Amino acid sequence: MAAPSLVLFIDRSLFARRVKDNRPAEQRDPGWKLFGKVPPREGPIKDPKKIQKEYETKSGRAGPGNPTSPRQSVRKNLDFEPLSTTALILEDRPANLPAKPAEEAQKHRQQYEEMVAQAKKRELKEAQKRRKQLEDRCRLEESIGSAAQTWIQDILPNWSAMCTSRRVRDLWWQGIPPSVRGRVWSLAVGNELNITHELYNICLSRAKEKWKTTAAPSAETEPEDSGSLDRESSLELIKLDISRTFPQLCIFQQGGPYHDVLHSILGAYTCYRPDVGYVQGMSFIAAVLILNLDTADAFIAFANLLNKPCQMAFFRVDHSLMLTYFAAFEVFFEENLPKLFAHFKRNNLTPDIYLIDWIFTLYSKSLPLDLACRVWDVFCRDGEEFLFRTALGLLRLYQDVLTCMDFIHMAQFLTRLPDLLPAEQLFQHIAAVHMSSRNRKWAQVLQALTEQKRSGARQSGAEALS
Repeated sequence: MAAPSLVLFIDRSLFARRVKDNRPAEQRDPGWKLFGKVPPREGPIKDPKKIQKEYETKSGRAGPGNPTSPRQSVRKNLDFEPLSTTALILEDRPANLPAKPAEEAQKHRQQYEEMVAQAKKRELKEAQKRRKQLEDRCRLEESIGSAAQTWIQDILPNWSAMCTSRRVRDLWWQGIPPSVRGRVWSLAVGNELNITHELYNICLSRAKEKWKTTAAPSAETEPEDSGSLDRESSLELIKLDISRTFPQLCIFQQGGPYHDVLHSILGAYTCYRPDVGYVQGMSFIAAVLILNLDTADAFIAFANLLNKPCQMAFFRVDHSLMLTYFAAFEVFFEENLPKLFAHFKRNNLTPDIYLIDWIFTLYSKSLPLDLACRVWDVFCRDGEEFLFRTALGLLRLYQDVLTCMDFIHMAQFLTRLPDLLPAEQLFQHIAAVHMSSRNRKWAQVLQALTEQKRSGARQSGAEALS
C-alpha cells in the first residue's frame, strides 16, 4: 500500500500551491522516509562551479595531472557510465527493498555492457564516416584547385588551339571549376549576335521606359505595332516569375541581392527580341548565368544561348519543330532503352510531358544547382545533343523504378525528380548512352526527320491542289 501513497504525494507536490510549513522535516517528507533516506538539509546554495569541481575530483576526471580536454569531452571512448543508466541497472536497490538476485544482477550488467558496446560501435562508425567525408572533400577541393590552375594557365590563354583537344574535353567532362566556369561558358557559347555592352544598356533603358509607361499609362501614348506591344507587355510577367526562381536561395526574390539584376536582364531581352518576348523558364537560365558572369556578359551569353535552334524552337513554341525534336529523341530512346521505351508506349507517356520543362530551363529547375551547372558545362561544349543525351541518362538511371510505375506516377516522378540525385552516377549513365542510330548521329537523324516532314507537307499540299 506504500506505492499509492507515493503517487498521491507526487501529485500534491507538483500541482499544489507552495505554502510554508513549520512542521519538522521528518513529518513533512513522507516520500523520503519511504526510501529510507534523509530529507535534504536546508542551508546555503552551493556555487555550480564548486559542485562541478567536487564531482570531477570524486570521479577522478580532472586534476592537476589529468586536465580535461575537448577531445575527451566528446564521449569518444565512452569511459563514463551515464548516471541514469547506472542508477536503473547497476546500483543496488534501497535498503528497505529486497536485493537483486545474482542472476538478475548479472543479466542487467550484461545488458548494460552490450548497450555501451553498441554505442561505442555506432560512434566509431559515425566518426569513420565523418573522416571519410572530410577526406573526400579535401581531395575534391585539391582536384578543383589543380584543375583551375590548368584552365587559367594552360587552356584559357590558348583557347582556340586547345579547346577541341582530347585533354581539354576530358577535363570538361569532369566539370569546370567554378572560378573559371563563367569565362569558359562565354567562350564556348560565343557571340554570333555581336552584342555589345552598349547595346545591353540601350535595351535596358528601353525596358525601364516601358516599365514606367506600364506603371503610369498615358492617353497620349502613340499606337504601336500590336505584335510588338503584346511581346513587350510580357515585361509585367517577369515580375511574377522572378519570385519563383530558385526560391530556396532567397537571392533573386524581392529585396535579394540579385533581384534587380535578373529583372534587368530579362527586361532588356524582351526589348532586344520583342518577337520572342518573355517565356516562363527564361528566368532560370538567366539566373544561372548571373551566378557565374557579370551582368552585361550574362546578357550576351543569355541572348546567344536562346538564339540556338533548339532553344528558339521551344521558346517561340514552334510546334512542328518541337515535334521533330521529340521524334528524334524517341529514335535514340528506343535504341538505348528498348524495354523502358516499350513501357512508355504502353502507358502512352509521350516525351513532351517531361522533356519540355527540362529543355525550357536547361535542367536548372529540375536538377540540383551544382549538378545542373555540370550539365551546362558539357552542353556548352556539345550543344543541343547533350540536352537529350542527359534526358536519356536520367531515364537510364531510374529505369528500374520507372518500369514499375503507371502513367500518373511516371509523369509525377519525371516532372519532380528526387532532390538527392547522385551526380557521378548520373554522368556514368549519360556516358553509357550511345547517340548513334543505324550509323547516324543526332544531327543526321534530326535532319532526316525534318526533311521527311517537309516532303510530307509538300505532298499533302499537292494532293490538296489536285
